[in-house]
Amino acid sequence: MPARQRILILDDEHDILEIYQEILARLPSQPEIHTSDTGSRAIALLESDPFNLLLVDLRMPQMDGFQVLAIVRRKFPTLRVVVMTAMEDEQFRARAYAMDIDLYIEKPKTGKEIINFVDCIESMLEKEDSGGFRGVQSKTLVDIVQLECLTQSSAILKIASAHGEGRIWIQRGEIIDAATGECLGKEAFLEMLRWKAGSFEILPNEVPRPRTIFSSYESLLMETAQTIDETESDRPPAEEENPLAGFARYKGVQMVVAVDGTDPTKVEHWGSDNAEELAAWVHHTTRALHAVGERLEGGPLEQIEALGPQRHLAVISSDTQDLAVGFTRSATLPYIRETMKQIEAKWVS
Repeated sequence: MPARQRILILDDEHDILEIYQEILARLPSQPEIHTSDTGSRAIALLESDPFNLLLVDLRMPQMDGFQVLAIVRRKFPTLRVVVMTAMEDEQFRARAYAMDIDLYIEKPKTGKEIINFVDCIESMLEKEDSGGFRGVQSKTLVDIVQLECLTQSSAILKIASAHGEGRIWIQRGEIIDAATGECLGKEAFLEMLRWKAGSFEILPNEVPRPRTIFSSYESLLMETAQTIDETESDRPPAEEENPLAGFARYKGVQMVVAVDGTDPTKVEHWGSDNAEELAAWVHHTTRALHAVGERLEGGPLEQIEALGPQRHLAVISSDTQDLAVGFTRSATLPYIRETMKQIEAKWVS
């Protein structure tokens, strides 16, 4: 069984520490949560035990957040770091990203902001095998854009890779323009999101930029996932060990479980820690609903949707197999339904 990931939260306010310790303890990955109210104690904890993620406030007495970041980046260069602050200051934000942090996020105030915050932290803990961009290490540019949009930021992503350079303009969590080479707008955005690795820089969005992209970032990322999926569909099957892993290209998908329609013990899964239990529930529920539909002459079962405290779940069913897909809690019901249409089309093909 893999070891639990470990998070260290640094903030001088004890009430804040207790709140975030309770919130993050409920993450699906169930990490170990440790806290510190001083920079010096946080450094000591990092030196004594390995951590996967550090959350640090900027405004603290004695040793402030920037001093902590300077030490952390020198002593622990691979540690993922999230700045969590109440200060709305673009200069502070740019300065923090210049110190190679992974994410700069304002402390959430509303229920929706808390959900987005939790999803961002869970995303930071998810492991990828290779590639990725400097800053959010082992993450794709899709992940980086999603994090910026979820946190409702206004910034310019300056991106450099072996394929070229480009910029993405984000205004209050919405993508308004993009440019790379001679490509502009949506075409440039889709081109850059094909890039597998490189580096990025966060620049303040101080000069007004005319809007050329009017689609929501969810729609853009979904279209990108489809494009990447089509591009990579010609790969030899041996290159993809688990065919269900391909559905992870759709934004918000956390796990997939496929269940044989006649034998619930025949299960294929990706990203699920309790695949057998979920498969049994899916099989029982879909067969029961199929029977109800036949009895009431209500037509065939199309889809099951369940909104839960840790993740949302959607199930599509056929005579031979059921497919359950888990989404992050921030995924809206219209988005889940639209994504499931794309997944179903790919699944049946």
